[in-house]
Amino acid sequence: MGIKLKIRKPTGIVPWPLILLEGEEGAGKTYSAAEFSASDLIGQMYWVDLAEGSADEYAAIPGADYEIIDHDGSYRDILEQIRAVHTEARRAAIAGEPPVVLSIDSGTALWRMLKTWTNERARRGRSNAQRLQEDPDAAIEVGMNLWNDATERWLDVIHLLQTFPGIAIITARGKQITAIDDNGKPVTDGRNRVLREWKVQAQKDLAFDCSVWVRMRRGRAPQVVKARSLRLRIEDGKPLDLPGFTIEDLVFNRLGCSVDSQPRQMPALVGDRVRAWLDDHDVTELRKVERLRELWWEAAEDDSGLTRAEVVSIRAAIERKVAEIENPPTEMGQGPVNDADRLRAVVERRAEEGDEESQDDPDPDRRPVRKAPAKRTAAKRTPAKSAAARR
Repeated sequence: MGIKLKIRKPTGIVPWPLILLEGEEGAGKTYSAAEFSASDLIGQMYWVDLAEGSADEYAAIPGADYEIIDHDGSYRDILEQIRAVHTEARRAAIAGEPPVVLSIDSGTALWRMLKTWTNERARRGRSNAQRLQEDPDAAIEVGMNLWNDATERWLDVIHLLQTFPGIAIITARGKQITAIDDNGKPVTDGRNRVLREWKVQAQKDLAFDCSVWVRMRRGRAPQVVKARSLRLRIEDGKPLDLPGFTIEDLVFNRLGCSVDSQPRQMPALVGDRVRAWLDDHDVTELRKVERLRELWWEAAEDDSGLTRAEVVSIRAAIERKVAEIENPPTEMGQGPVNDADRLRAVVERRAEEGDEESQDDPDPDRRPVRKAPAKRTAAKRTPAKSAAARR
């Protein structure tokens, strides 16, 4: 039986934009975003302040009206809050309400945080740790796998912005730097003069990933460097000057967005279904080992649609999660230092599970008695069995 063709007709509707505001410090990037919150054409604006510290002060702009996202500074909390705003924007769009706006100030700070996380992980690696022990000033080597992890985290945020069911804005710093060739040497012209180029201070693909790119410089009119639009055409190498620039004019007049606009239809491209399966089943958030063991078996069920290789990858991820729960890291980021620590971790975890069961059933007389697990032979090993249980 052949595979059914999945097609649809294009809508022709102008999608909501992802706007990059980049440029020099003090050029008005943050001010323009805050000013946009006063527009009568939008709904609620949510503001994610990342190491800029301007969110409270800029609320004094006449008419400014936005809510500040309260996060703890960790990547996980920031990502979860952006997902929450994404969900709220979808609700507002379905209800026919004015578009929700999400402003992230700034993308430069977000990428800098991920670069710091990458270098910290590299320093903890075995070879680098030994090198630093011998020479604290030694240069460390950062593996490509670590940079890939940082880029993956960055792309998780960008995909939420690209598919945002409203208007998304991200700011970034930009400046002119010396042009460097592939060998790390300055690029010169025919007269041996060093060439300069403009650099966006964020992950290298940010300008490409955004649908509208606005550059702001002190003492100059803002320029639209790129616009993925049929109405606002930008010639190659000829940015469009916009004196009196406002985001409201850019979105609703020049781009032609309206209440009929929709988010861009951009399904995430994945090489396999492992990550989607893990996310759908909240594997990274689970703390109950029994539930993780159930998922270990469910991954191989016929209706999962997973290939054999994908099942193996999922089961390996579940086993790592179980090991992490039963052998939690110490304050210094290392695993338990002795058997007593491991045993204590297992006891505490089982106590937590017992408390959860007590909350589910307040009548202790009706709860089943927890029986000690029967001995298992080597032929019936359970997935992700703990070190304490093996002993």
